[in-house]
Amino acid sequence: MEQTDITHNRQSRRSNVLLAATIEVAGGSVPVKLRNLSTEGALIEGDDLPIEGSEVLFCRNELKVMSRVAWVDGKHAGIAFRRQIPQEDVLRNIPNPRHRAQPNFGRSGFAHRKLTPQELRLAQSWAWTPWSPQSGS
Repeated sequence: MEQTDITHNRQSRRSNVLLAATIEVAGGSVPVKLRNLSTEGALIEGDDLPIEGSEVLFCRNELKVMSRVAWVDGKHAGIAFRRQIPQEDVLRNIPNPRHRAQPNFGRSGFAHRKLTPQELRLAQSWAWTPWSPQSGS
């Protein structure tokens, strides 16, 4: 099933994530990647996913909710929660975005500050020392 077809029938907003989760089915636990989450369901990715219609327990941190596998397409599956979970539980399981440092494309420090008197004397002594054949340089 094409995932773009599924998005048109959604009743609640989904938050895109990439988090570890598990689903428990028939006494076994299957590790999955949580791809998106809403108050009504989730998109998961994993190997050996249960068939469509299976009853599963979705687990992410302290969030545990009985669910039904709504559809399966290869390594992806949509699960529908048996009860709507509170928006706070959805937000609790979505990490805050990381701060991204803005690159500084300015010039090096020499262009931004004046030389100290000591640095100026040193630079002048290097620049103005005459070359002489006696010095061997």
